[in-house]
Amino acid sequence: MEARQSLDDGGMEGFGGKCLGDALSTCSSYYVVTTRGDDVRIFRSRDSLKQVLGAIEQAEEAALLAFAAGYEVCSSTEAPPWVGVNPDEGFTILEELGVDCDQKQSWLSRKPVRISSSGEVVEHKAFKVKYGDTGCYPGRRPVGLQEAQAEDCEDARGAWFANAARLEAASVDAFLRLREELALHGAGQALQDAALASAQDEVRHAEVTTRLARHFGAEPPLPSVADVPLRSLREVLLDNAVEGCVRETYSALLAHHQALHAEDAEIREAMARIADDETRHAGLSWDIDAWATPNLSTEAQAVLHEARRQAIAVLRAEVAVPLDPELTADAGLPSPDVASALLDSLEQSLWA
Repeated sequence: MEARQSLDDGGMEGFGGKCLGDALSTCSSYYVVTTRGDDVRIFRSRDSLKQVLGAIEQAEEAALLAFAAGYEVCSSTEAPPWVGVNPDEGFTILEELGVDCDQKQSWLSRKPVRISSSGEVVEHKAFKVKYGDTGCYPGRRPVGLQEAQAEDCEDARGAWFANAARLEAASVDAFLRLREELALHGAGQALQDAALASAQDEVRHAEVTTRLARHFGAEPPLPSVADVPLRSLREVLLDNAVEGCVRETYSALLAHHQALHAEDAEIREAMARIADDETRHAGLSWDIDAWATPNLSTEAQAVLHEARRQAIAVLRAEVAVPLDPELTADAGLPSPDVASALLDSLEQSLWA
């Protein structure tokens, strides 16, 4: 199947039988067939497909129209294939554009494609996300972090805390590197000391989350971080905008939510301690931003703003994934609706 072909009027000879939802990616030809009793119809164009679908009220219908318009619906397990799920507002499909690699990191490129309730298709600017490390876990992802996930674990709680423990351990490297880079670029001693203190916090976090992972039958994978040169101030600030001002800020709020809502007493106690530390780490990110931003050009400030905007879009995609009931109950993780509301609160109070 050539996913970049489009289904404009007269432009395609077939569209692979009854291809809906997850089956889209396995279609071998390019037409849609519907049956009702003895009435069999074939739809070969996007417009005729819109007519038979009518109002777009289901995510699968939006995915079908996106494919018909020539977009390859994202099939990665790291993000849902659709972000928006409000039929009145339409759906946002994530098209996966592939992986870009440089010496420091691998990146997934994704393009949001909006499908309105009337079937109109509008594409938005593509964004990049670090490959292999999406997921709402506490901690700061260091540059050069290599892909790894916890081995299969039947207990969702064990898998979640195993991946969290890996990221907490990797965050030690992230903050030690950040301290060196802050010193290199002339940041004050207070910022450097706060980065060192954050690294020490992450050692404790890794120990706590590792203990929880093992309690639920999982073994955290050890983080592997490539040895890369210290970065330019521009690179440090871009990473801080994404990892600190967006992801760590949200993970701090997430940890507070878990500390309040986890039904498992041990998890609740652990997340209460982690939440306070993560709040300080988020504060450090904003302090770094406040230290550097006034000296940046208007163009450079706009680049940081765009980086935060794209990072928020990625987070919204991640939190839209339904969770195992044990994670929302025992671990206190928010449901997609609640997580979206938490992001809304941050957009109104900080990210605006």
